[in-house]
Amino acid sequence: MPTVGVKRDLLFKALGKTYSDEEFDELCFEFGLELDEITSEKEIISREQGNSKASSASDVILYKIDVPANRYDLLCLEGLARGLQVFKNKLDAPRYRRVSPVSGDRQRLIITKETAAVRPHAVAAVLRNITFTQERYDSFIELQEKLHQNICRKRSLVAIGTHDLDTISGPFTFTAKRPGDISFRPLNQTKEYTATQLMSLYKTDSHLKHYLPIIEDKPVYPIIYDSNGVVLSMPPIINGDHSKISLQTKNVFIECTATDLTKAKIVLDMMVTMFSEYSDFLSFFSESAESIAQLLTRMCLLSQTTGDELEVEIPPTRPDVIHACDIMEDAAVAYGFNNITRTIPRTYTVANQLPLNKLTELLRQDLAAAGFTEALNFALCSQEDIADKLGKRISETGAVHISNPKTADFQVARTTLLPGLLKTIAANRKMPLPLKLFEISDVVLKDQNKDSTFFPGRCAEIFVCGKSVGRLGVLHPDVISHFELTMPCSALEMDIEPFL
Repeated sequence: MPTVGVKRDLLFKALGKTYSDEEFDELCFEFGLELDEITSEKEIISREQGNSKASSASDVILYKIDVPANRYDLLCLEGLARGLQVFKNKLDAPRYRRVSPVSGDRQRLIITKETAAVRPHAVAAVLRNITFTQERYDSFIELQEKLHQNICRKRSLVAIGTHDLDTISGPFTFTAKRPGDISFRPLNQTKEYTATQLMSLYKTDSHLKHYLPIIEDKPVYPIIYDSNGVVLSMPPIINGDHSKISLQTKNVFIECTATDLTKAKIVLDMMVTMFSEYSDFLSFFSESAESIAQLLTRMCLLSQTTGDELEVEIPPTRPDVIHACDIMEDAAVAYGFNNITRTIPRTYTVANQLPLNKLTELLRQDLAAAGFTEALNFALCSQEDIADKLGKRISETGAVHISNPKTADFQVARTTLLPGLLKTIAANRKMPLPLKLFEISDVVLKDQNKDSTFFPGRCAEIFVCGKSVGRLGVLHPDVISHFELTMPCSALEMDIEPFL
């Protein structure tokens, strides 16, 4: 879950009420949030960097609040305060609408075909007549970073650019060019650089170096110009210094370039709606309803009844609502889970643990009591883990292959638990010996095959009622070396289902 840090006093000012820490914790719980920590900037720096670094830090109290991963509208103070006020019936649920500028001429963002090779989508909007204070400006920048780290997947899916509209002129062009053909003065720099030089410059930048791999191997880089050829940004790396926003900015041009058009629209909606309250051009109003419609309205879902049906309007701040069950979940939150009356289920059933689960729990308890530590490894692994490293050919394993593996570490479903346990031991080989691990999990087998994992003459096959259920013994030296281990290792692996 994302964690949002807000200044307590600013939040209480926005809410129009001062709460004790216990009262605010209860309010968060009712709204489906969690007050994770009460701290300050000084305390955070002192904990992470030492007291000497924290001497000049602020003592202002910060609330660290955990919000649901799909509630992007709660990632800033503005959205959080708005949501809580609507929930407490102190504010009407907002309705957002697009407004044309007084001149009647809307800005345009032209997308050329060259962008298809690197970043094919872009959307844009303008926040007009906005008034920034230092706190609003900081929240505006922080929201961009929160969105970049969450729905934008560290700018790989969407990159946000914000610009002072009064310093540039439309229409704007989103295109792609070869790195050597791009030259501009990037944000907070004093001279111009080519795109190639920028990639070298930012390789040592602690913040921007993480985004370079997104485009550095592409034949062309995305770039946005205004009508005069001024560079606005080179997404997803850096904006131009010419159009940077400040506290004096009144009109903000927001562009989102993306590889995923749906997420780009969601991100743009978040940026515009969260700060529309500071703008003269974007306004909202409300409607009232009854019963469950009132509960939904408290959750920023404008609702009204028409006969036996309920009409719910989904605002652009709630992309998480994609099904009727999402609406009912919000109704339940507004009603209060603690207010739901406990009743005996109408259907009589007797719950019982599955025999296999019961057996595995008993085995886990006995193995843990014997001094073994349980490991929980991935069910997918590489072909090398179950074949080459165990002294087999991949064709002999009968493994189920993944048709479109995203990484070489997850190519097949594991046919044995040994590779995961051996890799765990290898990652902890600096720990004191002996290392005693066990794992009780599923494997996937197309058929049963004998293997050469164990040392010849030092392994035994386990039979139950005439059926082979596993093997135990000393692992072959080649297997040990393949997993970069230096000490002998013995293993027991068996199928426990025949014991049910």
